[in-house]
Amino acid sequence: MDQPIASLNVLLASMEPTLHPGVFAYCVVPLGADLSALSPVATVSEPEGLTLVLPEEQAIAAGLSVLFRAAWITLTVHSDLQAVGLTAAFASALGQAGVSCNVVAGAFHDHIFVPLDQAEPAMSALKALQVASTP
Repeated sequence: MDQPIASLNVLLASMEPTLHPGVFAYCVVPLGADLSALSPVATVSEPEGLTLVLPEEQAIAAGLSVLFRAAWITLTVHSDLQAVGLTAAFASALGQAGVSCNVVAGAFHDHIFVPLDQAEPAMSALKALQVASTP
Protein backbone atom coordinates (compact mmCIF):
# COMPACT_ATOMS: atom_id res chain seq x y z
CA MET A 1 0.00 0.00 0.00
CA ASP A 2 1.19 3.52 -0.73
CA GLN A 3 2.11 5.95 2.01
CA PRO A 4 -0.32 8.73 2.94
CA ILE A 5 0.51 12.14 1.50
CA ALA A 6 0.64 15.19 3.79
CA SER A 7 1.99 17.87 1.44
CA LEU A 8 -0.87 20.11 0.32
CA ASN A 9 0.72 20.80 -3.07
CA VAL A 10 1.18 17.09 -3.78
CA LEU A 11 -2.33 16.27 -2.51
CA LEU A 12 -3.95 18.86 -4.77
CA ALA A 13 -1.90 17.89 -7.81
CA SER A 14 -2.72 14.20 -7.41
CA MET A 15 -6.22 14.19 -5.90
CA GLU A 16 -7.89 12.55 -8.96
CA PRO A 17 -11.60 13.14 -8.20
CA THR A 18 -13.81 10.21 -9.17
CA LEU A 19 -17.60 10.40 -9.47
CA HIS A 20 -19.37 7.27 -8.26
CA PRO A 21 -22.38 6.12 -10.28
CA GLY A 22 -25.81 6.40 -8.73
CA VAL A 23 -27.68 8.60 -6.31
CA PHE A 24 -26.88 8.67 -2.60
CA ALA A 25 -29.30 9.68 0.12
CA TYR A 26 -28.79 11.24 3.52
CA CYS A 27 -31.27 9.73 5.97
CA VAL A 28 -31.62 9.53 9.75
CA VAL A 29 -32.64 6.48 11.79
CA PRO A 30 -32.94 6.12 15.56
CA LEU A 31 -29.77 5.20 17.43
CA GLY A 32 -29.59 1.43 17.73
CA ALA A 33 -31.72 0.81 14.61
CA ASP A 34 -31.19 -2.48 12.78
CA LEU A 35 -29.06 -1.72 9.71
CA SER A 36 -28.59 -5.32 8.59
CA ALA A 37 -30.60 -4.79 5.38
CA LEU A 38 -28.71 -1.61 4.47
CA SER A 39 -25.25 -0.86 3.09
CA PRO A 40 -24.43 2.70 4.13
CA VAL A 41 -21.26 4.21 2.72
CA ALA A 42 -21.01 6.50 5.76
CA THR A 43 -22.63 6.82 9.16
CA VAL A 44 -22.45 9.53 11.80
CA SER A 45 -23.83 9.05 15.29
CA GLU A 46 -25.36 12.18 16.83
CA PRO A 47 -27.64 12.63 19.85
CA GLU A 48 -30.60 13.17 17.48
CA GLY A 49 -30.06 9.90 15.61
CA LEU A 50 -27.79 7.99 13.25
CA THR A 51 -27.17 9.74 9.95
CA LEU A 52 -26.79 7.33 7.05
CA VAL A 53 -25.44 8.00 3.58
CA LEU A 54 -26.55 5.14 1.39
CA PRO A 55 -27.71 4.32 -2.13
CA GLU A 56 -31.04 6.05 -2.63
CA GLU A 57 -32.76 2.87 -3.82
CA GLN A 58 -31.95 1.22 -0.47
CA ALA A 59 -33.32 4.21 1.43
CA ILE A 60 -36.56 4.16 -0.55
CA ALA A 61 -36.94 0.38 -0.22
CA ALA A 62 -36.49 0.71 3.56
CA GLY A 63 -39.11 3.46 3.74
CA LEU A 64 -36.62 6.05 4.98
CA SER A 65 -37.16 9.78 4.49
CA VAL A 66 -34.54 11.20 2.19
CA LEU A 67 -33.15 14.46 3.57
CA PHE A 68 -30.65 15.13 0.79
CA ARG A 69 -30.01 13.57 -2.63
CA ALA A 70 -26.33 13.57 -3.46
CA ALA A 71 -23.65 12.65 -5.91
CA TRP A 72 -20.60 11.00 -4.32
CA ILE A 73 -17.11 12.09 -5.35
CA THR A 74 -13.97 10.44 -3.96
CA LEU A 75 -10.55 12.04 -4.06
CA THR A 76 -8.52 8.93 -4.83
CA VAL A 77 -5.23 10.28 -3.47
CA HIS A 78 -4.18 8.59 -0.21
CA SER A 79 -4.41 11.64 2.04
CA ASP A 80 -2.79 11.76 5.45
CA LEU A 81 -5.41 12.26 8.15
CA GLN A 82 -3.19 14.99 9.59
CA ALA A 83 -2.69 16.85 6.31
CA VAL A 84 -3.45 20.55 6.58
CA GLY A 85 -5.43 22.51 4.01
CA LEU A 86 -6.89 19.92 1.63
CA THR A 87 -10.49 20.27 2.80
CA ALA A 88 -10.22 24.06 2.85
CA ALA A 89 -8.78 24.11 -0.67
CA PHE A 90 -11.41 21.93 -2.32
CA ALA A 91 -14.28 23.44 -0.30
CA SER A 92 -13.15 26.89 -1.44
CA ALA A 93 -12.98 25.79 -5.08
CA LEU A 94 -16.44 24.25 -4.84
CA GLY A 95 -17.79 27.33 -3.07
CA GLN A 96 -16.45 29.58 -5.80
CA ALA A 97 -18.29 27.35 -8.29
CA GLY A 98 -21.50 27.71 -6.26
CA VAL A 99 -21.49 24.06 -5.16
CA SER A 100 -22.22 23.07 -1.57
CA CYS A 101 -20.38 20.07 -0.21
CA ASN A 102 -20.59 17.63 2.67
CA VAL A 103 -17.29 15.92 3.46
CA VAL A 104 -16.49 12.58 5.07
CA ALA A 105 -12.87 11.61 5.63
CA GLY A 106 -12.02 7.94 5.51
CA ALA A 107 -8.71 6.49 6.63
CA PHE A 108 -7.41 6.63 3.04
CA HIS A 109 -9.51 9.08 1.02
CA ASP A 110 -11.75 12.12 1.29
CA HIS A 111 -15.35 11.70 0.14
CA ILE A 112 -17.43 14.64 -0.98
CA PHE A 113 -21.21 14.58 -1.28
CA VAL A 114 -22.64 17.35 -3.45
CA PRO A 115 -26.19 18.12 -4.59
CA LEU A 116 -27.10 15.65 -7.30
CA ASP A 117 -27.71 18.32 -9.94
CA GLN A 118 -24.30 19.88 -9.24
CA ALA A 119 -22.16 16.78 -9.82
CA GLU A 120 -20.71 17.96 -13.13
CA PRO A 121 -19.88 21.52 -11.98
CA ALA A 122 -18.29 19.98 -8.87
CA MET A 123 -16.16 17.61 -10.94
CA SER A 124 -15.12 20.48 -13.23
CA ALA A 125 -14.12 22.66 -10.27
CA LEU A 126 -12.15 19.84 -8.63
CA LYS A 127 -10.36 18.91 -11.85
CA ALA A 128 -9.52 22.59 -12.47
CA LEU A 129 -8.06 22.82 -8.95
CA GLN A 130 -5.99 19.70 -9.61
CA VAL A 131 -4.68 21.04 -12.93
CA ALA A 132 -3.89 24.46 -11.41
CA SER A 133 -1.90 22.70 -8.66
CA THR A 134 0.14 20.49 -10.99
CA PRO A 135 3.72 21.69 -11.39
